[in-house]
Amino acid sequence: MYKLYDFLPSGNGYKVRLLLTQLLIPFERIELNILNGETRTAEFLQKNPNGKIPLLEIAPDKFVSESNAILYYLSQETAYFPSDKYQQAQVMQWLFFEQYSHEPNIATPRFWITELKQADKYQEQIEQKRKLGYAALNVMEQHLKNYDFFVANQYTIADIGLYAYTHVAEEGGFDLTKFPAINAWFKRIESQPRHILITDN
Repeated sequence: MYKLYDFLPSGNGYKVRLLLTQLLIPFERIELNILNGETRTAEFLQKNPNGKIPLLEIAPDKFVSESNAILYYLSQETAYFPSDKYQQAQVMQWLFFEQYSHEPNIATPRFWITELKQADKYQEQIEQKRKLGYAALNVMEQHLKNYDFFVANQYTIADIGLYAYTHVAEEGGFDLTKFPAINAWFKRIESQPRHILITDN
């Protein structure tokens, strides 16, 4: 059975939990509190030298790290990853967008505000991140005005990757009422079979 090293509030961990659940793949979830250094122990660093979750153990001492790489690994030869090469490239395009333009600017303010509870300390950085976060949300909004999902008009790991932190962006102070296409997309995501909440463990 797979082992998922995880931190429940993490959107990156949630991506993997969601896909595993939707694929009906049994797994053992191992909670590690990133706030008190549980991913920086010598034992965990042997598993992932980068000291981050999520980390998926697919066999004894065989690991896949980085959330979107895990999504890629799990989705191969399933309906969650297209068979067409161009559409595959589009999925990867959106996953790279998520990690470079989206997640750093949407997830980070949420972490400072809801996990560290240090909004005042990081206020200047939060305002800078919000500008870039809204720019990323606008890219998504424009795309979703014309499509139900991000690639091939079907639910794929591109949607899972982007949904994870977008649907909790308000916890980082983002106003999602400005984005009707994104909100309609949320409903389509949440109507998928075996959808789970980020708080489900």
